[in-house]
Amino acid sequence: MSSTKIGFIGLGLIGGSIAKAVRQYYPDWEIIAYDKSRETLALAVQEGTIHTACSSIDDNFRGCGYIFLCAPVSYNTAYLSQLKDLIDQDCILTDVGSVKTSIHEEVIRLGLEENFIGGHPMAGSEKSGFANAKAHLIENAYYILTPSARVAPEKVKSYRQLAESLKALPVVLDYREHDKITGTISHLPHIIASTLVNFVHDTDTRDGMMKALAAGGFKDITRIASSSPVMWQQICLKNRDNISRILENYIQALGRAKELVDQSDEKALYSMFENSRDYRDSMPNSSAGPIKKQFALYCDIIDEAGGIATIATILASNLINIKNIGIIHNREFEEGVLRIEFYDEDASVKATELLKKYRYVVYEV
Repeated sequence: MSSTKIGFIGLGLIGGSIAKAVRQYYPDWEIIAYDKSRETLALAVQEGTIHTACSSIDDNFRGCGYIFLCAPVSYNTAYLSQLKDLIDQDCILTDVGSVKTSIHEEVIRLGLEENFIGGHPMAGSEKSGFANAKAHLIENAYYILTPSARVAPEKVKSYRQLAESLKALPVVLDYREHDKITGTISHLPHIIASTLVNFVHDTDTRDGMMKALAAGGFKDITRIASSSPVMWQQICLKNRDNISRILENYIQALGRAKELVDQSDEKALYSMFENSRDYRDSMPNSSAGPIKKQFALYCDIIDEAGGIATIATILASNLINIKNIGIIHNREFEEGVLRIEFYDEDASVKATELLKKYRYVVYEV
């Protein structure tokens, strides 16, 4: 790359995590950033993540080899016009949004195609903001690149190499294809989870028995309904046409499932569940997808005083941090009695090995 100066516009969870990863793997590179929050910029400077905190998008951004747009999608498109006169022909301009068509269309309109390569690191957290950013957040996560039609292959190669060096897994897609794919495997599941939770709420008994019994598996499959309403509102608006078409097709699939139930079609019902099980079981576990993976295990414990405390002590004494722990009362979907959630995969793996060593029966998610 021609420059070792990188600019960030927005230092939230994703922008902050990429900046920290760059700082970790390229300690000599200069990193500058603009964010609307002065507190965020001050913290980033104090931690040593960035060198220069910018009060606006100004001449500081000249000479950057990369500029990452890490603000909300609607803001990113607006910032493009401010950057147009600040970047040279060697600069790679990119973003981190989960919807690509709108920003690519603005790039085309502004004549920035020779500089722009869309980016979408498929990583995240239930927590937001720079304070929760981590250098390892994008490790082993798919990092989608959506090159503009006129960008040089050398720039795409350079960006791929940068993503790989940050331990991400780059995948190159056409931006239209990206929005169709993420519309199906990311946007649709969030809509399904939200509507399912609302359906239970709207059809619950007066004494709230559905809510009381819905823990365990139901909370797991609807976990993503706890995501940011603002973010998902914006995603639905920006990827409207794809999501509408995908929803129409999914509603038809639900209609076919209803027909099988109405017709008591034993063979077809079995095939539906068998096919879904086999396809899901064939999905790889080694890479992060668009929906953040949970790191959890289930284990059997005897219902006695101090049972949970004993397990917590075993894990704590081995420096394994627990994110959440609790008894599963509705075990229709789970085998274990106790559910333990961790912050990362390493902790989950170590905990599984340790508890098995202590003769606990452990079921991995």
